[in-house]
Amino acid sequence: MLKVGILGGGQLGRMLLQAAANYQVETFVMEKDVDCPAAHLCHHFVKGDITNEEDVIAFGKNLDAVTIEIESVSVRGLEKLREMGVKVYPSPEALNIIKNKIRQKEFYKSHQIPTAPFVITENIDNVRSHKEFLPAVHKLAEGGYDGRGVQILTDEKDFENAFSQPAVFEKQVNIKKEIAIIIAVAQDGKTAIYPPSEMIFDPHLNLLLYQLSPAIIPEKILWKAEAMALAVVKNLQSAGIFAVELFIDQNDDVWVNETAPRVHNSGHHTIEGNFSSQFDMVWRIILGLPLGNTRKITDTALVNLIGIEGDGKVDEQVWQIAQLDNAFLHLYGKKESRPGRKMGHVNILSADRSELVHLANKVRHLWNKKYYEKGEEK
Repeated sequence: MLKVGILGGGQLGRMLLQAAANYQVETFVMEKDVDCPAAHLCHHFVKGDITNEEDVIAFGKNLDAVTIEIESVSVRGLEKLREMGVKVYPSPEALNIIKNKIRQKEFYKSHQIPTAPFVITENIDNVRSHKEFLPAVHKLAEGGYDGRGVQILTDEKDFENAFSQPAVFEKQVNIKKEIAIIIAVAQDGKTAIYPPSEMIFDPHLNLLLYQLSPAIIPEKILWKAEAMALAVVKNLQSAGIFAVELFIDQNDDVWVNETAPRVHNSGHHTIEGNFSSQFDMVWRIILGLPLGNTRKITDTALVNLIGIEGDGKVDEQVWQIAQLDNAFLHLYGKKESRPGRKMGHVNILSADRSELVHLANKVRHLWNKKYYEKGEEK
């Protein structure tokens, strides 16, 4: 039985472990928090720091393979594990590019993959010297996650919100639609592409509110988006699963925004909506099995359940959501609820797109009763 480690114990690790139950694999998880969402679902839990090289080496040295559920992993630790004969997904080189937004943007540029015009800044004075980029988006090179580490700068008065650390300062795209395409890459380099999803974001938290899959876009734009996503993944030269986020602007031009070298929020709908989920696909890749079928079973909507201050307890709203037809509730088992924290998600299935939108908004309304009660949302 293959011994496989997951670096990180959040909800992505939890869902990877739920899919692992279908395979002959012995699972290991390393995370600092012994109460993390993935802790009780693995065969072996190790308390440790995934950003620490020595912890990563000690965790993985006796395993057959390791993978990640978040980018903030010691790349040097992964390199050392690979030297010891441990298979690493994604490759340390691919992770090193993607975990740093400066290197990521320069990677797109060097491979002539369309991305928003950008400059690299080290401090606020650098940002001020590029006011011709306004309106723009300022992204920390490292450390940003789930909307953190990103500032939208509309005009010069917003410069005071810019970062005084290495960051990407990019011209804001006039977005018509934002989509994500998930691509699986097998050990032999074969690929499988999931249908694109359209993402609808909370403009304040910069978090995914809900998404619809497959995205409704003209065929020629779909071909262009898929070709660009494939160009990103193939140039990374790594087995694994990758989520490529893209913008479609008002002129129907397509731009790569960011890439994640792991399972991703934009692919959670595949658990019920596709024949092989993104989580199932990871195990197929690691175990050397044929890539799964990425075709949709039916159209889906995904709604994130975002936290507020509290204890994360399952309450009346959750039970009301669970009673909706064709709605599949996924709670992450987090004991503490915080503003902006992902507490779970709901997948909704229907061949009727208008019904999907209706049910997605109904789920949001039911969940957001907690916000109304606390006066957080008007």
